[in-house]
Amino acid sequence: MSKHIATSITSALAALVSGTHDQADDGQPKPTVVLVHGAFADASGWSAVAARLHRRGFPVVAVPNPLRGLAYDTAYLQGLLAGIEGPKILVGHSYAGAVITNAAPAVADVKALVYVAAFAPDAGEALGGLLETHADASVPPLPQQVFQYTRPDGSTGTEVWLDQTRFATAFAADADASTAAFLAISQRPVAAEAFGEQATAAGWRTLPSWALIATKDHAIAPSLERFMAERAGADITEVDSSHAVMVSHPDTVTEVIEKAYQGTR
Repeated sequence: MSKHIATSITSALAALVSGTHDQADDGQPKPTVVLVHGAFADASGWSAVAARLHRRGFPVVAVPNPLRGLAYDTAYLQGLLAGIEGPKILVGHSYAGAVITNAAPAVADVKALVYVAAFAPDAGEALGGLLETHADASVPPLPQQVFQYTRPDGSTGTEVWLDQTRFATAFAADADASTAAFLAISQRPVAAEAFGEQATAAGWRTLPSWALIATKDHAIAPSLERFMAERAGADITEVDSSHAVMVSHPDTVTEVIEKAYQGTR
Protein backbone atom coordinates (compact mmCIF):
# COMPACT_ATOMS: atom_id res chain seq x y z
CA MET A 1 0.00 0.00 0.00
CA SER A 2 1.34 3.45 -0.81
CA LYS A 3 2.55 5.62 2.09
CA HIS A 4 0.06 8.37 1.12
CA ILE A 5 -3.01 6.11 1.21
CA ALA A 6 -1.82 4.28 4.34
CA THR A 7 -1.38 7.62 6.12
CA SER A 8 -4.83 8.82 5.00
CA ILE A 9 -6.49 5.62 6.22
CA THR A 10 -4.68 5.93 9.55
CA SER A 11 -5.91 9.52 9.88
CA ALA A 12 -9.47 8.48 9.10
CA LEU A 13 -9.36 5.71 11.70
CA ALA A 14 -7.93 8.12 14.26
CA ALA A 15 -10.80 10.52 13.58
CA LEU A 16 -13.30 7.70 14.02
CA VAL A 17 -12.08 6.84 17.50
CA SER A 18 -11.39 10.37 18.68
CA GLY A 19 -14.93 11.09 19.81
CA THR A 20 -15.60 13.91 17.38
CA HIS A 21 -18.96 15.62 17.82
CA ASP A 22 -21.56 15.12 15.13
CA GLN A 23 -23.78 18.09 15.90
CA ALA A 24 -24.00 21.44 14.15
CA ASP A 25 -23.72 24.73 16.01
CA ASP A 26 -27.49 24.76 16.48
CA GLY A 27 -27.39 21.40 18.25
CA GLN A 28 -28.92 19.47 15.38
CA PRO A 29 -27.18 16.29 14.19
CA LYS A 30 -25.02 16.74 11.14
CA PRO A 31 -26.03 14.69 8.09
CA THR A 32 -24.24 11.47 7.31
CA VAL A 33 -21.98 11.93 4.29
CA VAL A 34 -22.22 8.86 2.09
CA LEU A 35 -19.18 8.53 -0.18
CA VAL A 36 -19.64 6.27 -3.21
CA HIS A 37 -16.65 5.33 -5.38
CA GLY A 38 -16.82 4.75 -9.10
CA ALA A 39 -15.37 2.28 -11.58
CA PHE A 40 -11.70 1.24 -11.46
CA ALA A 41 -11.52 2.24 -7.79
CA ASP A 42 -12.51 1.20 -4.29
CA ALA A 43 -13.65 2.92 -1.10
CA SER A 44 -10.08 3.51 0.15
CA GLY A 45 -9.76 6.35 -2.36
CA TRP A 46 -11.99 8.41 -0.06
CA SER A 47 -9.72 8.01 2.97
CA ALA A 48 -8.26 11.53 2.96
CA VAL A 49 -11.70 13.10 2.44
CA ALA A 50 -13.25 10.92 5.14
CA ALA A 51 -10.58 11.99 7.64
CA ARG A 52 -11.28 15.67 6.93
CA LEU A 53 -15.03 15.21 7.21
CA HIS A 54 -14.67 13.44 10.55
CA ARG A 55 -12.55 16.28 11.88
CA ARG A 56 -15.45 18.57 10.98
CA GLY A 57 -17.88 16.39 12.91
CA PHE A 58 -19.63 14.59 10.05
CA PRO A 59 -20.59 10.94 10.32
CA VAL A 60 -19.27 9.21 7.19
CA VAL A 61 -19.98 5.98 5.33
CA ALA A 62 -17.71 4.99 2.42
CA VAL A 63 -19.80 2.56 0.39
CA PRO A 64 -18.27 -0.54 -1.25
CA ASN A 65 -19.98 0.01 -4.60
CA PRO A 66 -20.50 -3.42 -6.20
CA LEU A 67 -19.87 -2.16 -9.79
CA ARG A 68 -22.30 -4.76 -11.17
CA GLY A 69 -24.38 -2.41 -13.29
CA LEU A 70 -26.60 0.60 -12.70
CA ALA A 71 -29.76 -1.27 -11.66
CA TYR A 72 -27.87 -3.61 -9.33
CA ASP A 73 -25.73 -0.89 -7.76
CA THR A 74 -28.74 1.40 -7.33
CA ALA A 75 -30.66 -1.30 -5.46
CA TYR A 76 -27.61 -2.04 -3.30
CA LEU A 77 -27.14 1.62 -2.38
CA GLN A 78 -30.83 2.09 -1.63
CA GLY A 79 -30.75 -0.90 0.70
CA LEU A 80 -27.69 0.41 2.50
CA LEU A 81 -29.13 3.92 2.82
CA ALA A 82 -32.33 2.54 4.32
CA GLY A 83 -30.28 1.57 7.37
CA ILE A 84 -28.81 5.05 7.89
CA GLU A 85 -31.08 7.17 10.05
CA GLY A 86 -31.44 10.91 9.64
CA PRO A 87 -30.37 13.32 6.92
CA LYS A 88 -27.85 12.24 4.29
CA ILE A 89 -25.63 13.87 1.70
CA LEU A 90 -24.77 11.55 -1.18
CA VAL A 91 -21.39 12.02 -2.85
CA GLY A 92 -20.56 10.15 -6.04
CA HIS A 93 -17.29 9.98 -7.93
CA SER A 94 -17.21 9.10 -11.63
CA TYR A 95 -19.65 6.25 -12.43
CA ALA A 96 -21.08 6.55 -8.90
CA GLY A 97 -22.59 9.89 -9.86
CA ALA A 98 -25.03 7.88 -11.97
CA VAL A 99 -25.70 5.55 -9.04
CA ILE A 100 -26.56 8.31 -6.57
CA THR A 101 -28.65 10.06 -9.23
CA ASN A 102 -30.64 6.90 -9.87
CA ALA A 103 -30.98 5.92 -6.21
CA ALA A 104 -31.77 9.21 -4.47
CA PRO A 105 -35.45 9.77 -5.37
CA ALA A 106 -36.49 6.57 -3.55
CA VAL A 107 -34.50 7.31 -0.37
CA ALA A 108 -35.82 9.34 2.55
CA ASP A 109 -33.88 12.24 4.03
CA VAL A 110 -31.41 12.81 1.21
CA LYS A 111 -30.61 16.52 1.48
CA ALA A 112 -28.09 17.01 -1.33
CA LEU A 113 -26.22 15.34 -4.16
CA VAL A 114 -22.52 16.04 -4.71
CA TYR A 115 -20.91 15.07 -8.01
CA VAL A 116 -17.12 14.67 -7.92
CA ALA A 117 -15.77 14.42 -11.49
CA ALA A 118 -18.92 12.43 -12.04
CA PHE A 119 -21.72 11.42 -14.34
CA ALA A 120 -25.15 12.96 -13.71
CA PRO A 121 -27.43 11.30 -16.28
CA ASP A 122 -31.06 12.10 -16.90
CA ALA A 123 -33.70 9.38 -16.86
CA GLY A 124 -33.43 7.37 -20.06
CA GLU A 125 -29.73 8.11 -20.62
CA ALA A 126 -26.92 5.54 -20.58
CA LEU A 127 -23.34 6.45 -19.76
CA GLY A 128 -21.99 4.99 -22.97
CA GLY A 129 -24.37 7.17 -24.95
CA LEU A 130 -23.34 10.28 -23.05
CA LEU A 131 -19.66 9.54 -23.71
CA GLU A 132 -20.33 9.09 -27.43
CA THR A 133 -22.58 12.13 -27.81
CA HIS A 134 -20.16 14.40 -25.95
CA ALA A 135 -16.88 12.98 -27.22
CA ASP A 136 -13.93 15.36 -26.81
CA ALA A 137 -10.94 14.92 -29.11
CA SER A 138 -8.66 16.42 -26.47
CA VAL A 139 -9.39 13.53 -24.09
CA PRO A 140 -7.70 10.26 -25.20
CA PRO A 141 -9.61 6.97 -25.06
CA LEU A 142 -9.34 5.09 -21.79
CA PRO A 143 -6.84 2.22 -21.86
CA GLN A 144 -9.56 -0.34 -21.23
CA GLN A 145 -8.98 -4.05 -21.00
CA VAL A 146 -11.75 -6.63 -21.06
CA PHE A 147 -11.98 -10.12 -19.64
CA GLN A 148 -14.82 -12.61 -19.48
CA TYR A 149 -15.80 -15.28 -17.01
CA THR A 150 -18.51 -17.92 -16.64
CA ARG A 151 -21.14 -17.17 -14.04
CA PRO A 152 -22.57 -19.96 -11.85
CA ASP A 153 -25.69 -20.07 -14.06
CA GLY A 154 -23.54 -20.71 -17.14
CA SER A 155 -23.91 -17.24 -18.65
CA THR A 156 -20.91 -15.13 -19.59
CA GLY A 157 -19.95 -12.02 -17.66
CA THR A 158 -17.81 -9.26 -19.17
CA GLU A 159 -15.63 -7.04 -17.01
CA VAL A 160 -13.74 -3.85 -17.86
CA TRP A 161 -10.65 -2.49 -16.16
CA LEU A 162 -7.73 -0.24 -17.03
CA ASP A 163 -4.26 -1.22 -18.23
CA GLN A 164 -2.07 -0.87 -15.14
CA THR A 165 0.84 0.57 -17.11
CA ARG A 166 -1.30 3.46 -18.37
CA PHE A 167 -3.58 3.84 -15.37
CA ALA A 168 -1.78 6.83 -13.87
CA THR A 169 -2.00 8.95 -17.01
CA ALA A 170 -5.67 8.15 -17.53
CA PHE A 171 -6.93 8.25 -13.96
CA ALA A 172 -4.50 9.77 -11.47
CA ALA A 173 -1.96 11.92 -13.30
CA ASP A 174 -1.53 14.38 -10.43
CA ALA A 175 -1.24 11.82 -7.65
CA ASP A 176 2.23 10.95 -6.42
CA ALA A 177 3.79 8.00 -8.21
CA SER A 178 3.46 5.48 -5.37
CA THR A 179 -0.18 6.35 -4.79
CA ALA A 180 -1.00 6.12 -8.50
CA ALA A 181 0.75 2.75 -8.67
CA PHE A 182 -1.29 1.43 -5.76
CA LEU A 183 -4.52 2.73 -7.27
CA ALA A 184 -3.64 0.87 -10.48
CA ILE A 185 -3.03 -2.48 -8.83
CA SER A 186 -5.99 -2.20 -6.42
CA GLN A 187 -8.55 -1.06 -9.00
CA ARG A 188 -11.84 -2.97 -9.17
CA PRO A 189 -13.26 -3.93 -12.56
CA VAL A 190 -16.75 -2.82 -13.55
CA ALA A 191 -19.36 -4.92 -15.33
CA ALA A 192 -19.62 -3.90 -18.98
CA GLU A 193 -23.39 -3.49 -18.71
CA ALA A 194 -22.88 -0.52 -16.40
CA PHE A 195 -22.23 1.64 -19.48
CA GLY A 196 -25.28 0.45 -21.41
CA GLU A 197 -28.03 0.51 -18.81
CA GLN A 198 -30.32 3.52 -18.84
CA ALA A 199 -30.94 5.56 -15.73
CA THR A 200 -34.53 5.32 -14.54
CA ALA A 201 -34.52 8.41 -12.32
CA ALA A 202 -32.71 11.73 -12.05
CA GLY A 203 -32.31 12.80 -8.44
CA TRP A 204 -30.93 16.20 -9.42
CA ARG A 205 -34.36 17.17 -10.76
CA THR A 206 -35.74 17.33 -7.22
CA LEU A 207 -32.68 17.65 -4.99
CA PRO A 208 -30.12 20.47 -4.74
CA SER A 209 -26.81 19.52 -6.32
CA TRP A 210 -23.16 20.51 -6.14
CA ALA A 211 -20.54 19.53 -8.69
CA LEU A 212 -16.76 19.51 -8.78
CA ILE A 213 -15.34 19.61 -12.31
CA ALA A 214 -11.83 18.20 -12.77
CA THR A 215 -10.42 20.31 -15.60
CA LYS A 216 -7.60 17.86 -16.42
CA ASP A 217 -9.78 14.77 -16.33
CA HIS A 218 -8.80 12.08 -18.86
CA ALA A 219 -11.51 9.61 -17.85
CA ILE A 220 -14.61 11.80 -18.31
CA ALA A 221 -14.21 14.85 -20.53
CA PRO A 222 -14.40 18.02 -18.42
CA SER A 223 -16.78 19.45 -21.02
CA LEU A 224 -19.17 16.54 -20.39
CA GLU A 225 -18.90 16.98 -16.61
CA ARG A 226 -19.69 20.66 -17.06
CA PHE A 227 -22.64 19.98 -19.38
CA MET A 228 -24.23 17.58 -16.90
CA ALA A 229 -23.59 19.86 -13.91
CA GLU A 230 -25.06 22.89 -15.64
CA ARG A 231 -28.08 20.90 -16.79
CA ALA A 232 -28.64 19.78 -13.21
CA GLY A 233 -28.52 23.37 -11.98
CA ALA A 234 -25.64 22.41 -9.71
CA ASP A 235 -23.45 24.79 -7.77
CA ILE A 236 -20.19 24.29 -9.71
CA THR A 237 -16.59 24.37 -8.52
CA GLU A 238 -13.66 23.71 -10.84
CA VAL A 239 -10.24 22.37 -9.88
CA ASP A 240 -7.11 21.77 -11.93
CA SER A 241 -7.10 18.03 -11.32
CA SER A 242 -7.04 14.57 -12.80
CA HIS A 243 -9.98 12.19 -12.46
CA ALA A 244 -8.77 11.02 -9.03
CA VAL A 245 -9.58 14.40 -7.52
CA MET A 246 -10.55 13.00 -4.11
CA VAL A 247 -7.00 11.63 -3.82
CA SER A 248 -5.07 14.61 -5.19
CA HIS A 249 -7.31 17.44 -3.90
CA PRO A 250 -9.09 16.16 -0.77
CA ASP A 251 -9.35 19.65 0.73
CA THR A 252 -11.26 20.92 -2.31
CA VAL A 253 -13.59 17.92 -2.29
CA THR A 254 -14.24 18.42 1.42
CA GLU A 255 -15.03 22.10 0.89
CA VAL A 256 -17.59 21.28 -1.80
CA ILE A 257 -19.29 18.81 0.56
CA GLU A 258 -19.24 21.47 3.28
CA LYS A 259 -20.90 23.90 0.86
CA ALA A 260 -23.63 21.32 0.20
CA TYR A 261 -24.19 20.98 3.93
CA GLN A 262 -24.30 24.71 4.53
CA GLY A 263 -26.58 25.19 1.53
CA THR A 264 -29.17 22.72 2.80
CA ARG A 265 -29.28 23.56 6.53
